[in-house]
Amino acid sequence: MSQKTILLVDDSKTLLLMEQMILRQGRYRLITASDGDEAFERARQDQPQLILLDLMMPKLDGIATCRKLKSDERTRSIPVIVVTTRGESEKRDEAFKSGCDDFLTKPIAAIELLEKVRHHLGE
Repeated sequence: MSQKTILLVDDSKTLLLMEQMILRQGRYRLITASDGDEAFERARQDQPQLILLDLMMPKLDGIATCRKLKSDERTRSIPVIVVTTRGESEKRDEAFKSGCDDFLTKPIAAIELLEKVRHHLGE
């Protein structure tokens, strides 16, 4: 079985490190981006099996990034889990309307993150 690639997108280096520490248990290939534009380019180039996407980022925010990913035929089918401090229902609704497949609030619970990742990767 080949190693699955996950794209982690967040402008916080601390959060990226935390996600990497949690996901290392799954032996995934982890790649990162620090804003929406970089995330879109990495997704097109690396074709990850899953994207963890922050909402609040410079340049292109998570909602706009998700819309862009879901409207491009090369990245449309990649599941996107939004990871954000903004857990209120309006943000959840906006995230799902933009095309995200799942939603996770920060601070991240390691068990919940791993369960969602495994579910979307079909493990």
